[in-house]
Amino acid sequence: MQNLTNQQTSTINKSYSSEDWQGAYQSITQEYDYWIDNIEGQIPPELQGTLLRNGPGLLDVNGQRIHHPIDGDGMISRITFTDGRAHFRNRFVQTEDYLAEQKAGKILYRGAFGTQKPGGWLANIFDLKIKNPANTSVIYWGEKLLALWEGKEPYLLDPYTLETLGKEYFHGFLSEGQPFSAHPRIDPSSYQDGGAPCLVNFSSNPGLSTKISIFELDQTGKALRNQDYIIPGFCFIHDFVITPNYYIFFQNPVTFNPILFSLGISSAAESIKFQPNKPTRILVIPRNPEKGQQNIQILETQAGFIFHHANAFEVGNEVFIDTICYDNFPELEPASDFRQIDFDQFPSGNIWRFHLNLDSQTVQRKLITNKSCEFPSVNPNQVGRYYQYLYISAAHAETGNAPPQAILKLDLETGEKQLWSDAPRGFVGEPIFVPRPGAEKEDDGWILTLVYDAAHHRSDVVILDASDLAKGAIARLHLKHHIPYGFHGNFTSEIFCPIDP
Repeated sequence: MQNLTNQQTSTINKSYSSEDWQGAYQSITQEYDYWIDNIEGQIPPELQGTLLRNGPGLLDVNGQRIHHPIDGDGMISRITFTDGRAHFRNRFVQTEDYLAEQKAGKILYRGAFGTQKPGGWLANIFDLKIKNPANTSVIYWGEKLLALWEGKEPYLLDPYTLETLGKEYFHGFLSEGQPFSAHPRIDPSSYQDGGAPCLVNFSSNPGLSTKISIFELDQTGKALRNQDYIIPGFCFIHDFVITPNYYIFFQNPVTFNPILFSLGISSAAESIKFQPNKPTRILVIPRNPEKGQQNIQILETQAGFIFHHANAFEVGNEVFIDTICYDNFPELEPASDFRQIDFDQFPSGNIWRFHLNLDSQTVQRKLITNKSCEFPSVNPNQVGRYYQYLYISAAHAETGNAPPQAILKLDLETGEKQLWSDAPRGFVGEPIFVPRPGAEKEDDGWILTLVYDAAHHRSDVVILDASDLAKGAIARLHLKHHIPYGFHGNFTSEIFCPIDP
C-alpha cells in the first residue's frame, strides 16, 4: 500500500462510486401525484406543512443533452406532511421557453451555463437571449407560490395543482424582464415594520458597472421599500445576506468577456474568468438610510469565489458573515461533461467566517471547517441574528472534495460537530430546518432533505432530529422514482394536498 500513488490511494478511500453519483443525472419526464406509503420509521405528528423543492427535472431536450444542470428545465417537487402522513406531487414549470422547446422537440435557446443551440457558433452568434429555466428555488410568500431563477422575473404557480399561472410582478412593482433573485431572505422580525416579518430580495444587472436593486415585501407581497445602487465593475452575485441594519453582498473578483458570448463561442458563464490577484469586495449597504445610517461601505478581503452564504449578524458596529468560499471560480469548458467531473481536481467549498469592523474598515476571516460542503441552512428564526447552529450538506470524508453524502451540524460556539452520513450509496441535497412548534431551543426541530438512493435508483425524503443527528433518520420516505439533483427550496406551514382518499 505504501507504494501506491496519491491518486490511487484517493480512489481506494472514496466513500462513493462515480457510477452511483451519476445515476441521479437522468431526466424525469413523468409528473406524479400520490400519497407516500413506503416509509421506514414514523413521521413526527407535529410536523405539519409543506416541503418545496426546485431543480432541473430535464437534463436533455428530446435526447439533446444540456451542457450543465443549471440550464435544465425547472421541476417543482412538493411534499406535504399532515397528520403523520405525506403526499408527493411534482410538475414542470411551464415557462414559455419550456413549452416552445417541448413543442419543437429540440433545444431552441442558449443556457447561462454552457448549453448552446445546435449548429455551432454560427447558430448562436449575436443571440443574446438566455433561457429562463425557472429552476433554482421555490418559495411560498404572500399566499403565492413562486418558482425562481435569478435572471428574470418569477413564475407564479397554483400551490395545490402546481399549474403554472404566468409571470409574477408583485402588483406592478417588478417590471417586465426584471430579475428577481433566487435567494430571497426572510427577516423574521423587521424593526422597521414593528416586528413583522418581511421578504428581502435583490436583482442585479451586470456590465461594465452593475446596477443592484434591493426590495422588501410585506406578508401580502406588497412592496415596502426599495433601493438602487450602481456598483463599479462587473458583479457576479448569486446570493446575499441581511442583518437588521444591513444588506451585504460579496463582489467576486471576476471578469466577463462579452465578445466570446456575443459571437456564440461560449456561454455567459464560460465567458467569466477568475482574477486571483484581485480582492473580493464586500458591499455593506444600510437598510434604512433615512434614519441617519451611513452610505454604502466597500471593504476588501483576500480573493475567493462565493455562491452561497449561511447567515450574518451584528455585534455593535461589527458584522459577522458565515459563507461558503472557494479558492477560485469552478470554470466551465465548452467540451466538458458535468457527469464526468473529477472531484479531486475540482475546487471544494469550505465554511469561512468574515469579521467586518465598520469603524476601522477592516476584514478578518477564519476557517470554520475545511470539510467539503455546500447548501448551508439555519433555523429561519435566526436569519440575520446571532445563531449557534449551522446545518450543511457535506462530503462523507473529513478531507478532500467529493459529492455531498452527509448532513453536518456545526455548533459555532463550542466547535462541536455532528455528522449523519448516507454513504456509500446515498447522496444528499440541501438541508431544510423546520422548527418544532413551541420550540424554545434553537436546534429543536427537524432537518428535511432529499437523498438519492443509488442502490434503488430512487429518491427518499429523510427526516432527522436537528438536536441530535446521531439518532439517525427518524423517518425515511421512499418515493416511487428518482428526482434529479436539485438546488434550493423552502418549508411552509401551509398544507397543500388532496383530501384523504
